Amino acid sequence: MKAIKSWLRKLKASFQTRSFRVGGYSVAATAIVVAIAVAVNLLVSALPANVTQFDTTANQIFTLSQQSEKLVSGLEQDVTIYWVVRTGYEQSYLGTLLEQYEALSDHIQVVKKDPDVNPTFVQQYTDSFYENSLIVESGDKSRYIDYGDIFVMDYEAYYYYGQESWSFNGESEITSAIDYVISDNLPKIYLLTGHGESTLSGSFASAVEKANLETEELSLLTAEAVPDDADCLLIIGPQRDISLEEKTKIQNYLSLGGKVVYLSDPPQDGALTNLESIMAYYGISAAEGIVVEGDQNRYIWGMPYYLLPELNSHTITYPLMEENYSVLLPLAQGLIVEETENENISTSELLTTSDSAFSKAAGYQMTTYEKEDGDIDGPFALAVAASETLDDGIYSDVVWISSTSLLDEQTNEMVAGGNQDFFLNVLNFLCDAEESSISIHAKSLSTEYLTMQSSTVTLLTVLLVAIIPAAYLAIGIIIWFRRKRR
Repeated sequence: MKAIKSWLRKLKASFQTRSFRVGGYSVAATAIVVAIAVAVNLLVSALPANVTQFDTTANQIFTLSQQSEKLVSGLEQDVTIYWVVRTGYEQSYLGTLLEQYEALSDHIQVVKKDPDVNPTFVQQYTDSFYENSLIVESGDKSRYIDYGDIFVMDYEAYYYYGQESWSFNGESEITSAIDYVISDNLPKIYLLTGHGESTLSGSFASAVEKANLETEELSLLTAEAVPDDADCLLIIGPQRDISLEEKTKIQNYLSLGGKVVYLSDPPQDGALTNLESIMAYYGISAAEGIVVEGDQNRYIWGMPYYLLPELNSHTITYPLMEENYSVLLPLAQGLIVEETENENISTSELLTTSDSAFSKAAGYQMTTYEKEDGDIDGPFALAVAASETLDDGIYSDVVWISSTSLLDEQTNEMVAGGNQDFFLNVLNFLCDAEESSISIHAKSLSTEYLTMQSSTVTLLTVLLVAIIPAAYLAIGIIIWFRRKRR
């Protein structure tokens, strides 16, 4: 019993020693630091991803565009993004991007669906799928996003140059799908047929679909009128003129506030008199021949008829001007804009040549790029938007683009998608589509290498391996020596 009491007295006395107090302070401080660290981690984990995660990638792969932010932050209905992936097989890029969307709005929810655990779930939306694909759903509407549309390989670069070049198209696909599932009525575009018109190529047709614009062919030879649900009538490179009856139907459509986009080529078999008379009403006409550019800065490949026009300020062109994109128009007509007696009509030249451009009257038979007698002096417009104010505050609008090569896939690739953006912006403008529908570019995943001269490499090597470590060592010795003297 005495031994126990003695031990208790010694224990009590140890609590009163200086070493115990110092140790106690250390333990308390450690506990406080740990508690603060846990609290901070809990707080940070509760914050949205766009606050806690920083995009350090060269191409800002995980930074959403203003179009996406505006659409998602303004959501008023719930949208669920199903991520079809097995546990442990999540694609990290896709996961990080989905976190950015989820952080922007409480109406966005990302739900993982393991195809092994839920084998029948994906079958409700698509017949076949790849892992890391997405399904965007809101209410009764849904859109399936294939993994192959999120990570896109440039097969042309692979086949021609043997290089694998991948792009991350996640934002474009997800934003387009969200816009689609929350939209009650999609704009309807009718493509005129019956006169040898061209159709939209694969990539342009896909881009129009992803911009949530519906398309349907229309023959005015059989239809009584342009349908009432037509937001826009698209005419692409007709080889023959429209009839007087068709002209009247288009004019009636415009008189009720219709919208027309006309893409033409320099004619080979005579002028399209009836069709161009519709445009003449708005003060727009075409010069004879093919435009040749005299300014070397306004064409490419040493071919003066591969035109790089000037982009003039307009709602249609502003997004391209802001991002420094170009438009390329090979084999274009020169458009001439004149004032009309109708004060309700206003025109805007969207794309223009330089002052040194001229039109070769010989057209496709030209044998020289030099200016000759009979050629027509420029400058010219190459794309024009015109609008007429009608009764009841409505407008009719037309856009004339003087080269169908705008829609050529290879031509579009030469300007990094600038032609496609311009075309989509025209359609969105005329159809009064939401700003979010404007094209969002895929972002390259290619590795960017830092190339330096040998002398620079040697200098950096000496600096990092010798000079900086030696400087730290010298500073340490000086500090130690001064303390030693004290």
